[in-house]
Amino acid sequence: MGQATSTRCFSALLAVLLVLWLRPLPAADPGCPDAELFSEKLITDICWACVFPIRIAGASLGGGERPDGASDQVVCVCTDGLGVPHPGFVVSMWEPVRIVELTRAPACSPALGGIRLPLGSRRLLGTAGKAEWDASDIGFYNYHWYAFPLLVLLDLFYEDECNADGMLDFDILYLSELDPTWNNGELAFFTNPEAAWLANPVALAACLSDAAAASAGEPIDSLFWCAGTWGLLYPFSGAAPNYGARPSETSLAAARALAALHRRGLARRTMGDAALCGAPIEPFLYKSQYRLSMFYPLPETQSNHVIGESVFRWGAHRSLPGPGEDHLYLLWRWNDCCVTF
Repeated sequence: MGQATSTRCFSALLAVLLVLWLRPLPAADPGCPDAELFSEKLITDICWACVFPIRIAGASLGGGERPDGASDQVVCVCTDGLGVPHPGFVVSMWEPVRIVELTRAPACSPALGGIRLPLGSRRLLGTAGKAEWDASDIGFYNYHWYAFPLLVLLDLFYEDECNADGMLDFDILYLSELDPTWNNGELAFFTNPEAAWLANPVALAACLSDAAAASAGEPIDSLFWCAGTWGLLYPFSGAAPNYGARPSETSLAAARALAALHRRGLARRTMGDAALCGAPIEPFLYKSQYRLSMFYPLPETQSNHVIGESVFRWGAHRSLPGPGEDHLYLLWRWNDCCVTF
């Protein structure tokens, strides 16, 4: 009896898997733009110079700047699971690791060819806001977080030991439509209660210095609640004041999503001496570890920008009416790694 039941269960499971396998993929939606991510744009619309500097054992290859807090070590020692030390040398670089797309229509995925995923509802329909250069309206964007280890995908310079999170392929990691805290600011507050003591004039005034520093390319990591000229990182929700420039709104949403992932232990620190032998969980956003470059609709191909940097320095114009108001950003992460012999 037990064997017959197991056989029937296995047959049913096999039938379900066969149906899912034969089920056609969702068709592209006319109202959802196609970012043409996997096309020639993968070569032409990427800031390849942003990978530099590549530091190998203290020697720098190429131009570019290292972020504050990066490791200065030349040689290093890491221990294995048995406690045996292994000497090596430090390799550091900027690596493109994630794609984050900000869309107003729920389940719309420009990164996947403009298809509409079977999730979400009209209640999650977002808006860019209607105010012009003031905060009299609220904008809301859904976000989708993708693993995008570009150097691994293209089989370029990369050490297996330096893959901090083990991502080896393009994959969906997070969908805001499934996260009630992103759609409800009150729920977001209760999941991050530190927002209560950050809502005061002194903490808000401190963000002015972060805005100036970020516009100079050096965000202040100790002011973890600030996103420079883009606004405040708290609460970790998709609704934010409308200041007129669409790239500023979507950049703030991307920074909030990244900060929320750090608070949940889903993003790691890869910069500094503490990250040489492994990527520890970092509960607060370490802003200088990251940079962003727009991929869609108007790509940044010559440079990228730090979190909080004024859009007037890198792209207040990078938005088009209609479908071009949904944006895709490539997330760059500085990686310090000990390559052992």
